[in-house]
Amino acid sequence: MTQHIIVRYGEISLKGKNRAEFERILVRNMKQKLAGCKGVRIHHTGGRMMVESDETQVSNVLSRLQNVFGIVSLSPAKVTGLDVDQMSTAVVDTLSDAVKVDHARTFKIEVRRANKRFPMQSLELARVLGGRALQAVSDITVDVHHPDITVFVEVRDQEAMVYGTKVPAVGGMPVGSAGRVGLLLSGGIDSPVAGWLAMKRGAEVEAIHFHSYPFTSERALQKVEDLAQILADWGGRVHMHTVHFTDVQTEIRKHCPDSLGITIMRRMMLRIAEEIGRRRKLLALVTGESLGQVASQTLESMHVINAVTRWPVLRPLVAEDKVDIMRRARQIGTYETSILPYEDCCTLFVPKNPATRPKLAEVEEAERALAVERLVAEAVERTEMKTFTARNGE
Repeated sequence: MTQHIIVRYGEISLKGKNRAEFERILVRNMKQKLAGCKGVRIHHTGGRMMVESDETQVSNVLSRLQNVFGIVSLSPAKVTGLDVDQMSTAVVDTLSDAVKVDHARTFKIEVRRANKRFPMQSLELARVLGGRALQAVSDITVDVHHPDITVFVEVRDQEAMVYGTKVPAVGGMPVGSAGRVGLLLSGGIDSPVAGWLAMKRGAEVEAIHFHSYPFTSERALQKVEDLAQILADWGGRVHMHTVHFTDVQTEIRKHCPDSLGITIMRRMMLRIAEEIGRRRKLLALVTGESLGQVASQTLESMHVINAVTRWPVLRPLVAEDKVDIMRRARQIGTYETSILPYEDCCTLFVPKNPATRPKLAEVEEAERALAVERLVAEAVERTEMKTFTARNGE
């Protein structure tokens, strides 16, 4: 039997003349997520989308669509003709399932009559359907204020839909609707969360990772690739650019003051990321920085680091507490990978007393000892790209 799933979206409905483009991107992302599900069809109906699926695949379709950015909620729905008897049967079936599975004891019927030509008013139809449900389903009563289950009946032009469940989804905007950004992806907890939040606002993410082999191990690189894969599972595809950063770090250690090492390293990362972004036609850079969390994330440090680029640097976590970031990492599935004990280049060579309030003039003076343009150019030329695509159903 064919099962219908109602797909609701939030902010897209406010996009006015651009709404059709956002809907087109959402449908594309849904199709990608549902690849491999046989007999699935997606179509529009009255300001939302409907997915038709074989009844045996409903739970699989729901679990996949819950993680599609742009979808607010989902409801498996029974579709009937514009006939009170058919609607009543669907209501009774929905309530019977709720009693059996969820041990519901109270209910109410809520009717929405988009089809104004239907002869019965909403309240009248709700009373009729509720009365029939009371007769057909034992051990259940009406509670219009705090019911265990609300059965929704939508009377549309050609059909009626009956459902009793709203499955929450991730929300946000469809990935790809807000352009492409470069994510400075380390092996830590913060940057994958920042990338996930950028995707939730519709950005397509390209990861940029700085790898300092042999100072950092191949396991450290694999860890970051695993994080990129998790992000791809959410966003559909992630290109990851691995920058060979060893020479840059070696030169910084050799020629620059120890206290300014982290600041200068971050400035070099931004320079390299900007050039990669320019070649890839990205629109902004994203970092996992949180204000005051470590020495390089004070306002003074951010000011000095930002001075090397005119590009927008987005910091989705800037006002978040570490506890909140860790909780989000667990929710999106990156936390267990992020805490694996393989150090990346950001955690190596940390000085005992890093400058927390560096001054731009002294940092620029320290950088005179570096062949900045050559180091950036060589790092960019040696950068390798790998593409991760979503593992549907995982």
